[in-house]
Amino acid sequence: MADTIDADGTGPFRFEYDPAVLRYGPGCVTDLDDELATQGFERALVVCGSTVGETPAVIDPVRDGLGDRLAGVFAETTPAKRLGTAYDALERFQSTGADAIVSLGGGSSLDVAKVLSVLVATDRDPEQVGAQFAETGTLTVPVEGLAPILAVPTTLAGADLSIGAGVTADPATCPVESPVGGGVSHRSLMPAAVFYDPDLLATTPRSVLTASAMNGFDKGIETLYAGTATPVTDATAMRGLTLFTEGLLAYGDGETDPSVYAALTKGIMLLQYGIARPDATTLSLVHAFGHGLTRTYEVQQGAAHAVVAPQVLEYVFANVDGRRRLLAEALGVGTADDPASAIVDRVEAVVAALDLPTRLRDVDGPAPEEFPKVTDAILGDSFMPNRPPALEPTRQDIEGILEAAW
Repeated sequence: MADTIDADGTGPFRFEYDPAVLRYGPGCVTDLDDELATQGFERALVVCGSTVGETPAVIDPVRDGLGDRLAGVFAETTPAKRLGTAYDALERFQSTGADAIVSLGGGSSLDVAKVLSVLVATDRDPEQVGAQFAETGTLTVPVEGLAPILAVPTTLAGADLSIGAGVTADPATCPVESPVGGGVSHRSLMPAAVFYDPDLLATTPRSVLTASAMNGFDKGIETLYAGTATPVTDATAMRGLTLFTEGLLAYGDGETDPSVYAALTKGIMLLQYGIARPDATTLSLVHAFGHGLTRTYEVQQGAAHAVVAPQVLEYVFANVDGRRRLLAEALGVGTADDPASAIVDRVEAVVAALDLPTRLRDVDGPAPEEFPKVTDAILGDSFMPNRPPALEPTRQDIEGILEAAW
């Protein structure tokens, strides 16, 4: 197809998307057993972190929703997302006779659940799998036999409608010589169903929600300006950003009315729809910066996004249109005379409402002398090709953004 841009700012596209079944509503996790039965599965192992597994307000509704279809609870996931943890979960999966997985919590638990799904179908011993991972940074996804996943998110990172997962390994948990990190991606790893329950979201500590929110927020922003934007994702991202922005600003002001959690839950659901597909994604510059800052340094992903998002947007708007009119409308500032400035101001208002850091020097990240190394990582990130059309970032540009964020 010709590389042209239509009047609406999008070019030719191929949209292949096989999403999860979406279930929304206060208390919707009570229907977990019904969804398992509908999809032909018998019993599910719940995969979550220790805090979630020990919090009755979170784990009890899921236990009750599964009823007799609960095979057991594996409450050992961590933000490190170790391959060894997935192997521990595999042992529990097999010993309980489960045939499905319920991922409960944030993106780390879902990533471990996806790796577990792959291991369930993998007919190789751990040493072979570990050796492959050490060499290639990924795992082979079998054609069949994967365990289906029903995801129950309790954060706002927006990792639920995804076909990929991050994973790490170290000598203590996997037979490799040195710590390695990588990922696995396959269309078969899209969850079979996702339960968006605002009642469960309301149980999540404020610090966890605010830390995860910018990652989800920036997914919506990037979906509109990415070179891989489509009219389909325009529609879901715009409505999702409107709901999500309103919900975040209200939540930041201390409002805890059910309508706030409803807006956040619907917003994060819509922001993700169609952005992770077998042959394309709409994640772009901000996420590339996030990877460059978090994969080497002890910076929380949401904090990294909060620090760099305004600076990245200023850079984008200084060089290309960046579909600023659409973004301004979605963010509730569509009548502004200067939409670019209004968008940046709106993003900064969300960061302030969530009480997130605004300077790179205030997080445990790189010092200025390390910016060249971070720049290499950002320019080489797999999301960089999704940058807005006609934008050609240079090393000087990337380092300038980091310096502005410092």
